[in-house]
Amino acid sequence: MLHRIWLGFFLLAFASALYQWLGQGDSEVFQRMVSSLFDMASLSVELAIGLIGLMALWLGVVALGEASGLVDKLARLLSPLFRRLMPEVPAGHPAISSMTLNLSANVLGLDNAATPLGIKAMKDLQSLNPTPAVASNAQVLFLVLNTSSVTLFPVAVLLYRAQMGAEDPAAVFLPILIATSCSTLAGLLVTAWVQKIDLRDTVVLGSLGLAFASLLALVAWLGTLGADELQRQSSLLSNFLIFSLIVLFLLAAHRKAVNVYETFIEGAKQGFETAIGIIPYLLAMLVAIGCFRSSGALDLLMDGLRQGVALFGWDTRWVDAMPTALMKPLSGSGARAMMIDTMNTFGVDSFQGRLAATMQGSTETTFYVLAVYFGSVGIRHARHALACGLVADAAGISAAIAVAYWFYT
Repeated sequence: MLHRIWLGFFLLAFASALYQWLGQGDSEVFQRMVSSLFDMASLSVELAIGLIGLMALWLGVVALGEASGLVDKLARLLSPLFRRLMPEVPAGHPAISSMTLNLSANVLGLDNAATPLGIKAMKDLQSLNPTPAVASNAQVLFLVLNTSSVTLFPVAVLLYRAQMGAEDPAAVFLPILIATSCSTLAGLLVTAWVQKIDLRDTVVLGSLGLAFASLLALVAWLGTLGADELQRQSSLLSNFLIFSLIVLFLLAAHRKAVNVYETFIEGAKQGFETAIGIIPYLLAMLVAIGCFRSSGALDLLMDGLRQGVALFGWDTRWVDAMPTALMKPLSGSGARAMMIDTMNTFGVDSFQGRLAATMQGSTETTFYVLAVYFGSVGIRHARHALACGLVADAAGISAAIAVAYWFYT
């Protein structure tokens, strides 16, 4: 499936470029596309090198957690739930704690921390995979949950809005939370349906109920805060929790007479190997996306969508924010650029600007996560991972549009 999508990017980009040249007289379109090939190739290496330090740091921290015994305790606590969602993962397996830490980092909006933890989780799951080149059910479900996971503190989106002079930067907080929750629920349901997972199990229902009850309670508390205080508390809580986790692992490992320095170093050594290993997969995805964007295919798609919506007599304002939605599964930096362009064009507090911000926080970069996570363990056949991830993305984007008309009009 993924190789067809990748090929499709190039074929559509070539067709669009021919139209731009022969039909619109744009003789520089192929120059832009070739330039994008070189730019994206350089960017793939820059991103991978930039990940080395982060991966080394968090893999070192995880090594401390494993040596301290806290990882084992966490695994035993969550084992009943994951055993039902992922029956092929044994109770107490390291993958359980790795997945938990990764999803927790995503919830807190800590993207940089989530990536190395997610790659470690994928490697732990790969150790159980009987066919290393083909994604297992557990790996597919983990990837879908990762790309659609609830983002409780969309700090980056709030920061961009504040920098661009939004009257209330946190006005998109609750809409983002609702949209990303819909994305997570849709991702879990569609993957469970494909994999025939029984979600009616008492443990699953109880765990999901507790999670959403806690989420609602936190939302109720945050709803009592003003805009400035909400942003301050969000940032404070996120950073406090992640640093507290590091200190907890250090103290627990030291208490068990573990050499914390050497243990950290051994874990961090894996960061370099992992970051270098993902370069070919990251390169392949970024050059395809770059060509698609520079060929003008995205602009043609938006024009066609706008005309189709207008034929039904519907409000077309939401179409102006769709470049962010369409770019989000492909490229996080591209989606941020689209969001900023929309806010700059229509106004940061306009309907289109707020909707673009909501879309930015509603889902993750599915193609990027798929390329990096599966590429880090050499998986070539993603099975239904991409389709289920895109369903979750569609649910999140649809919810963002619906919530925008509820909150912003």
